[in-house]
Order: sequence, then C-alpha cells, then structure tokens
Amino acid sequence: MIPQIKKILYATDLSKNSAYAFYYAIDVAQRWDAKITILHVVEPLPPVVRFYGSLDEEKEVYRREKTADLEVIRKRLEEICQRVEKSGTSCLMLVSDILVRIGHPVEEILRAAEEKECDVLILGSHGKGFLKQTFLGSVSHKVLDRCRKPVFIIPLPSEGVRIDLDAVS
Repeated sequence: MIPQIKKILYATDLSKNSAYAFYYAIDVAQRWDAKITILHVVEPLPPVVRFYGSLDEEKEVYRREKTADLEVIRKRLEEICQRVEKSGTSCLMLVSDILVRIGHPVEEILRAAEEKECDVLILGSHGKGFLKQTFLGSVSHKVLDRCRKPVFIIPLPSEGVRIDLDAVS
C-alpha cells in the first residue's frame, strides 16, 4: 500500500530551477489534496565576518535577509499561482506555511521535514560542479542520502524549456 501524501516540504534556494520545481510541488499537492510547506534557508555568515562584526549587527543582517527572502517567496508564489489557477484549485490555498531559517541547508531541510511531519520532500537540483556533482547538486544529494522519506529531486529542464515564471503551460 502506498502511503498517503498529505504534507509536502518544498525547499527553495530562490533560484529559477527551484521555482521550476515548485510546479511539481503544486501538481503533487493538487493530485493528493496535500498542503505545501515552503522552506528557504539562509546560510550563516562565515566565521571571519562574524569575528569583525557585533552580535547586534549580525542579527540585523539576518533580520533584513529573512524579510527580503520572505517577500521574494511571497511574490514568486503569487506570480506562479496566477499562472496555474486554471486548474480550479487555488494554488495559494495549497501552501500551509512559509519558513525562512538561518542555518546549514541540509540540516534545516531535514529538521523542517521532521518538525512539520512531511510525507515527501521536493527540491530542485542545479547540476553544478564536477560532473554535475555526480548528477545531483550537493544539497539535494546530501538530503537524499540522509532522509528516510521520499525525496523528489527536480533537475534543470532541457535547454529548450524556459524555466522562468512564464514557463507554465
């Protein structure tokens, strides 16, 4: 028996490919009548930068970063949802939570999946680096290795496919 999918964790780095992967999250959510938790992780400042700044300055930098990232996520979510509304289900209603966390992406993705009791994870893969990080991005590869839940990794589409917000058909 295949377990029901009721909660989806969609992790984004705010890149075009992660926006492309969100279309898959929407599709899975609509098919299974599931809810989506959106997660974006802001990586911590390097120790050398933290050494020369004050704790108050660091907190302010993170606060501004989180606020800006939340705005980008909300704006992109609204733009994508306007393009997929023809299905009859409101895309915005599929999103139950938007999280912006500070930490290391792999750890925060795994933590959020557990905390939110997600049934599946959906991530985009950049395919950067040596042999495209052996076909998967480093974050997505590490999440796949460590997660005990199903993980959908959405690769970059072929070169003929536009992956900007106008790419929805």
